Amino acid sequence: MLFARIVLSIQIAALLVLGLAYFIRPEEMTSLSGALLMGNAAVTEVRAYYGGLQLGLAAYLAMALLRMDLLRPALLLLVLLYSSLALARIAGLWLDGGAQQTFNLYALLLEVVSAGLAWWALRGLSR
Repeated sequence: MLFARIVLSIQIAALLVLGLAYFIRPEEMTSLSGALLMGNAAVTEVRAYYGGLQLGLAAYLAMALLRMDLLRPALLLLVLLYSSLALARIAGLWLDGGAQQTFNLYALLLEVVSAGLAWWALRGLSR
């Protein structure tokens, strides 16, 4: 159970930092991946989806640290979300020619490691 709580704590910290960064500095954050925000609607979309969604997920994971009945569902959610992101990113790299996409390769590594750690923590709760 300690490992599961550590995994959630790390995810909370990462999601809080990234969520706040995307909410406060959307143009700078999206430029890291090569994306340009061409209008106010695009900036608002990034603030809401990349900022707000990550902050909301961090809040749910924080609740799971406080309520034991949410620990397993939170870890399962992380496994599903990061696995889905990784699979979609792999498909995008294949479709879009990803050999030179350093940002996406690092993001893929983060997603695979995060899904693996959440899976490992989830399996540890079963014992």
